[in-house]
Amino acid sequence: MAAGLLALLGDILYPLPVGWVLLSAVVLAVIVRLSTDPLRHVPGPLIARLTPLWLWYISYNGIECRTIAALHEKYGPVVRIAPNEVDISDGAAVNPIYVKSGGFLKSDMYQHYDFEGFPTIFSTRDPAQRVSRAKAVAPMFATREIMRGRPVVQEVIDGMVAELERRKAEAAGKPLDVLNLFRALSIDITTAYLFGESFNGLGRQRLSATAFVDSLFSGARFFYLPSWLYDRVYLLASMFNKEKVNIATSNDIVERFIVRAVTKSVAKKDTEAQTYQGRLLEAGISQEEVKSQLLDVVFAGTDPPAMALAMMCWFLRTFPAKYERARKEVLGNTDLDASCLPYLAGVVKESLRLSMATPTRLPRKVPSGGFKACGVSIPAGTSVGIGAYSLHLNPDVFPNPHEFMPERWLDTTPEMLRDSFSFGSGLRQCIARNLATQWLFWIAETLIRSDVLQGARPAKDDVEVREWFNVKVIGGKIELIWE
Repeated sequence: MAAGLLALLGDILYPLPVGWVLLSAVVLAVIVRLSTDPLRHVPGPLIARLTPLWLWYISYNGIECRTIAALHEKYGPVVRIAPNEVDISDGAAVNPIYVKSGGFLKSDMYQHYDFEGFPTIFSTRDPAQRVSRAKAVAPMFATREIMRGRPVVQEVIDGMVAELERRKAEAAGKPLDVLNLFRALSIDITTAYLFGESFNGLGRQRLSATAFVDSLFSGARFFYLPSWLYDRVYLLASMFNKEKVNIATSNDIVERFIVRAVTKSVAKKDTEAQTYQGRLLEAGISQEEVKSQLLDVVFAGTDPPAMALAMMCWFLRTFPAKYERARKEVLGNTDLDASCLPYLAGVVKESLRLSMATPTRLPRKVPSGGFKACGVSIPAGTSVGIGAYSLHLNPDVFPNPHEFMPERWLDTTPEMLRDSFSFGSGLRQCIARNLATQWLFWIAETLIRSDVLQGARPAKDDVEVREWFNVKVIGGKIELIWE
């Protein structure tokens, strides 16, 4: 029958010009695709049903979140954004996708974040591979161990405050980039606590790891590309990057630091010091892979905390009354850990909510048997996900969502906790969630107690970003001016 249909179609098209034949073939292919499409019932723009190019375009241009948010306004909480991609904005879907039974498996795009051919604790799609590595280092992220490490962390924080005072005096009323400062702080705390040796980023006017981190962040423009295309596009973009010399220098500095840390651990058989690299080596992980795991830690541990801190300072100095309220609470406290101060906790949580270091969805593969979200059935093999942008700016959960309101956290609802997605959720959430959050409390307390922010104001009325998988501040700076 099919042969007869094709023969009939051939008889019809034979007399027509080649152009018409090709056009007819394209139209027929589109009709067949749409009529047999397993996701045809999922609402979304027509172009998203036909090609992923549309998604690649909005991702590359850094407008993915706002564009998809507009689609949710039009189509509802479940929207198709590419032939095999579905975005969900309802926080009720967080549990089945990311938490229940360990959550769905990560999508293939995460392999873009492998380092030197090795899947990392963050990027691996194999749960068993992650468990063996995460288990080795998990004790370092336990609350008791974090508290024991406070002297090491506090020393770095105090050094940052002194450096901020120095730079503030040197700036003499000119804009001062606090994002760069907090990047240096983040990498120094991360390496001092986890690796047993500080990178000493605060000792440099411009963080030497900046180009290393930025070059990797720039790859987030191509996050949705299949791996065979991603590798080629990323290589091509790197070849024409105006900063390629600085990137090469930065990469070399970071890699030499990592090699030194691993080599030291091997030389002294680091089983007592229990550093991050020592624990991985003790678990039987090869030296080459351990180096890759450490590179991933430097990458992941630099910008997200720095973004939250820079935005926290920007907000507190935009709203001086909120700064004074936090300061009054901090100065009145003599015994409690910073994390126990209600308003300060609100400041930290609100800064995380609005900074959104990873604003886009975290894609997962629907398992066999399919999945239903908001009454919409989604077949197995589909890539689904929820993003912090959708959750953190949901007015039904966070009224006046674009406003910085630490006081909202004084009366926390279950939905607010459910939709707090700065570190992801479930077994595959950021392994350093507790660690990073505790550090943010200590840093916020120290900054406010020192009053180093007094008299500062934002240099600009807004902070513009590109909504990549890893958010990118346009211009690369968040600046304050002291008057």
